[in-house]
Amino acid sequence: MKPGATSTPDNLNVSRETLDRLRLYVDLLEKWNRKINLVSRSTLSEAWSRHILDSIQVFQQVDHFDRWVDLGSGGGFPGLVCAVIATESWPDAQFTLVESDQRKSAFLRTVIRETGANCTVVSKRIEAVDRLEADVLSARALADLPTLLSYCERHLRQDGVALFPKGANWKKELAEAQQEWNFSAEPIKSLTEPQAVILKIKGVSRG
Repeated sequence: MKPGATSTPDNLNVSRETLDRLRLYVDLLEKWNRKINLVSRSTLSEAWSRHILDSIQVFQQVDHFDRWVDLGSGGGFPGLVCAVIATESWPDAQFTLVESDQRKSAFLRTVIRETGANCTVVSKRIEAVDRLEADVLSARALADLPTLLSYCERHLRQDGVALFPKGANWKKELAEAQQEWNFSAEPIKSLTEPQAVILKIKGVSRG
């Protein structure tokens, strides 16, 4: 039996329909990961906790938005997972995934087609993408915080919110970013990694 399909956690707190979509997502992830490197092979057996639940907790940090943009989407975490969840709860919300790798983009489009998520993929480098005017901007394991804030300056609405999962060195990144940028940051303790947080960032401008 497939590891991802047998380890669905009990604390996802989603409907049966959404859970079915997420199971389909994990099945596709396992299938495609044999050919292209979407996630580390060592984490594939923990896909539900390391990738799905980790993305769901990002989605839970917002209560309203029209346009969500996910940068460097890779295997779709957290952006595509959030789009799948929103299919039922916020069907009019639009998601845009920016991923320059063509093979990863093909995977993302396959999941979108199979799950019916309201989502589009932009297969370009982030620097080449026109301003996206996001209400919510997310990125996981993409770049350091100062670089992510430069992406906020270009793609996040002034009244928008950025959600960046960060590991144990988040305080160091935060201190470095505060030397160059003005912003407010709320660290939210991760449910999946003891030393990790989700940085909830607003009001980004150059210092």
